[in-house]
Amino acid sequence: MVEAARTHDVVIVGGGHNALVAAAYLARAGRSVAVLERLGRFGGAAVSQQPWPGVDARLSRYSYLVSLLPARIIDDLGMRIPLRRRRYSSYTPDPARPERGILIDTADAAATARSFARTTGDADEAERFAALGTRLSALARAVFPTVTAPLPRAADVRTQVADDALWHAVTQAPLGELLRESLRTDLARGIALTDGLIGTFATADDPSLRQNRCLLYHVIGGGTGDWDVPVGGMGRVSAELERAAREAGAELIADATVTSVTPEGEVQTAGGGVFHGRLVLSGVGPAVLHGLLAAGGVAGDAPSAPEGAQVKVNMLLRRLPRLRDDAVDPTAAFAGTFHINETLTQLDAAHAAASAGRLPTPLPAEIYCHSLTDPTILGSGLRASGAQTLTLFGLQAPHRLVAGADPERARADLLRAAQATLDSVLAEPIADVLYETPEGAPCIEARTTGDLEASLGMTGGDIFHGDLSWPWAEDDDDLDSPAARWGVSTGHERVLWCGSAARRGGAVSGIGGHNAAHAALELLDR
Repeated sequence: MVEAARTHDVVIVGGGHNALVAAAYLARAGRSVAVLERLGRFGGAAVSQQPWPGVDARLSRYSYLVSLLPARIIDDLGMRIPLRRRRYSSYTPDPARPERGILIDTADAAATARSFARTTGDADEAERFAALGTRLSALARAVFPTVTAPLPRAADVRTQVADDALWHAVTQAPLGELLRESLRTDLARGIALTDGLIGTFATADDPSLRQNRCLLYHVIGGGTGDWDVPVGGMGRVSAELERAAREAGAELIADATVTSVTPEGEVQTAGGGVFHGRLVLSGVGPAVLHGLLAAGGVAGDAPSAPEGAQVKVNMLLRRLPRLRDDAVDPTAAFAGTFHINETLTQLDAAHAAASAGRLPTPLPAEIYCHSLTDPTILGSGLRASGAQTLTLFGLQAPHRLVAGADPERARADLLRAAQATLDSVLAEPIADVLYETPEGAPCIEARTTGDLEASLGMTGGDIFHGDLSWPWAEDDDDLDSPAARWGVSTGHERVLWCGSAARRGGAVSGIGGHNAAHAALELLDR
């Protein structure tokens, strides 16, 4: 039985963090908003969950750090969410000699320089690395203030950057050229390259420049590029956004699977629910929206298939493992980003292996221990025992390696690869320090691109819903409509992007939701 249509100013498809941001802004402006979420909870990938029954640890199971969430959104929506800065930027063991490694200490430049010299044998590499960061910070200062405003033109951003050589190196030439020009060692080049490969399948010299765009988003956050840990985990971020949306008067409807969308604003859900919006905002990716519009009678070519390129492994440890490098305290090494087998050469070799259909060996990966920065994610008993979380994010693991495979086998293969790469730099196997559930099972799980597709509806496990775009408009782009000016146009006048598919979407930022809401308000006021 089809229900009578329920009319709102805006209907939002999907209940991820961006959808909640959009709903909060719109409801605060006095607009009627309905958010339709397929799952029984809100927040999408920005959630905290308890992976192991009987173990009092709430992990940021999918997304895990905050960089791009502007203070403006936090302040506008009255979010109560403390963010903690990590003192140690990264630790990177030399794969050839893991008894030495680079520890970048943001509070001690001299110690950082000694670490570079000890590991690379080059007394000047630390200075070169810092100089590259300083150059890139000019992009951050120019770009980040624009992300919650209508799209600037490329020429205007370029004027703000002032460094013409840097602008060309980042926006016109493959990233590998800049890294080889700026740094002398394979290890330091790899540390810099990793920011261009998060969820992105590319090489340093990929002519598509997708690695350049990914790097840009990773270095502009907050105008500094710092990545912060939200106290209480990612679930705290979504909970605050949900609170803000509900308190503003938005209607949030869980367990509502959308089955079709029309360009005229009609949205149908499983079970016969019908919603009509003057506007529809899409928090789902292009492939999913295409299917919903097709079900609503809209013909058109399907978008290119997105492809994620990562595996995430969540762990709970009885204690931090010992390092082969006895000159570095594990609490310092694991407090920042711990790079493993991520020299530039290894990253490109891993891409070649995956392109040939093979799981990279070794698997490039990076690790984070969130509980060192935010112990509140662990119960008091775990904290007292010395337990710590560990999150491993494996790179160059494209969806093609698991697509069509048995999910359990694919998950097990990637988990073995992740453990092997981690063990290569430890003085003891990671399995020896894993915490166990009351039933004796080790507290470790892998989440593949296939798992993201199945559980969160992210086609191809792509955390960005497709290739990232430059966060500005080209000089000849048509910006006549509100949707185009704000970077949220889907090609249908009454349907807007409000998630990672937006022009400045990607990561836990709320930017897509903010910009969709502002474009929607302009359209609704006409």
